[in-house]
Amino acid sequence: MQYKYLKVLKIIHLKSQLNYIKNKINGNVILIADTCFGSCDIPYYEFIDLKIDLIIHIGHTRIPNIQNKSIPIIYLNAYSMIDIRRVIKKSITYLTGEKIGIVTTAQHIKDIDKIKKILEKNNLKPIISKGNNRISEHGQIIGCNYSSASKIKDKVDSFLFVGSGNFHPIGLILSSKKPVVAADPYSNEVKKEELEILRDKILKQRYGAITLSKNANNFGILIGLKKGQQRFDLAIKVKELLDSFNKNNFFIAINNFSPIYLESIRDIDCFISTSCPRIAIDDYLQYKKPIITPIELEIAFNERKWDDYEFDQIL
Repeated sequence: MQYKYLKVLKIIHLKSQLNYIKNKINGNVILIADTCFGSCDIPYYEFIDLKIDLIIHIGHTRIPNIQNKSIPIIYLNAYSMIDIRRVIKKSITYLTGEKIGIVTTAQHIKDIDKIKKILEKNNLKPIISKGNNRISEHGQIIGCNYSSASKIKDKVDSFLFVGSGNFHPIGLILSSKKPVVAADPYSNEVKKEELEILRDKILKQRYGAITLSKNANNFGILIGLKKGQQRFDLAIKVKELLDSFNKNNFFIAINNFSPIYLESIRDIDCFISTSCPRIAIDDYLQYKKPIITPIELEIAFNERKWDDYEFDQIL
C-alpha cells in the first residue's frame, strides 16, 4: 500500500470519514469497534492476523517509548474546538501563589500558549515542562504518567489542570502533593475544594484496601496484556517481595480487566495490579476483594510508610 499524507478534515459522519480514507488509499478500511483506553491499548498482534498495512489511531497522541516495528501507525490527535479562554479567566482567583504549573490532556495541548498568555496578563508566572519519554507534548499528562508536572513541582506554588473529568487532577494532586485547580472548558466549571474532598475520600479507600491486604495469604499479581500497560519486571519484583514474606502468589495475565473475571478466580485474597494504575482506583467499589498497587503493597508490608504514599505511575 502506498501512502504519503493523510489530510485531516472536519468530517462529521463516520460513514464520510471511512469513505474518505477508503478512496484515498484505494483499499479496504476496517473500523475497530472494541474499546480503546489510549495509545497504550493498540492490539498489534490481532491486526497482524488481519493483514493490516497501516493503523490510524484517532484521539490520542503517541507514547514515544512504546515501539512497534510490525505495523506503521499514524496518530491523529482529536483536538477540542471549544474556546478555553472563559474558564481559564474564571480559574485565576482559585490559584494559589504566583508560580503556576500548567498541565493538560492531548485534547487541549494546542491551547497551551493561550493559557500561558492569560496567566501572564494576570501577573502570574506560568511554568510548563516536558515529561519523560512516555509523554510526547510539553505540558501533557496522561492517566498513568504525571512526569510533566513532577519535573516542576518544586518550582511552582500550584497547578492548573485544563480538561474534563476528575481522574487526571486527582492523580496530579496525589503525585505532586501541590494545590490543584481544575478548569473544565466543557462545563465552564472550576474545581478546587471538590478535588481535595475527593482526594481525601480516595486516600481513605486506599488505606482501607491496604489494611485488608495485610491479612491476605494468597495474592494474585495482575499483569496487563496491553503492550503499553505491561510491567512484567515490576511484577517480578512484587513476587520477590511476597516470597520474602512467605506469601502464596500467582501471576494472572488479563487483557481487559473486569470484576466478573476476577471474581471467578477463587482462593485469592488480594490482587496486586501492575497494569494501568486506574484499575485499582477507578473501579475500587466494584471489586469484592481488595486490589492494590505495588506501592501500596510496600506499605502493607511496612517496607514504606503511609506518609510516603505515592500515586502509582508507569514511568
